[in-house]
This record gives sequence, structure tokens and C-alpha cells, in this order.
Amino acid sequence: MVKDKEMLDEYDFSNGVRGKYSKQYKEGVNIIKLDEDVSKYFPNAKSVNEALRTIINLTQKDKEIRS
Repeated sequence: MVKDKEMLDEYDFSNGVRGKYSKQYKEGVNIIKLDEDVSKYFPNAKSVNEALRTIINLTQKDKEIRS
């Protein structure tokens, strides 16, 4: 078996909870990885969602003006 170089022998999973997030995962996941330069400006999901909502609102207003 090939060992993962990032997985060290010192990790302690004795207090881990099996299936802790399985319900949320079953309901659906939508994981998006941000590039490092972008994540400096958007450190969490809330900031990303706020920015995207702003863009959506601006584009919707632009469409209304052009119609």
C-alpha cells in the first residue's frame, strides 16, 4: 500500500464521528475551489455569496435598462 505523503502517523482519529456530515452530503454538495488570489478577497462562503448576489442584481438591472 502506498502511503499518502500528506497523511502522517501522528494523526489521532479516536474522537472522530462516523457519518457526521453524511446527511448534508446526501442532500447534495456544491463545492467550488477558489484560486488562492481570489480566496484572499473571499475568505468564506458568505462573502462569496454576497459578491455573487451583487453581480446578479447588477446584471438584472442592466437587462431591465436595456429592455
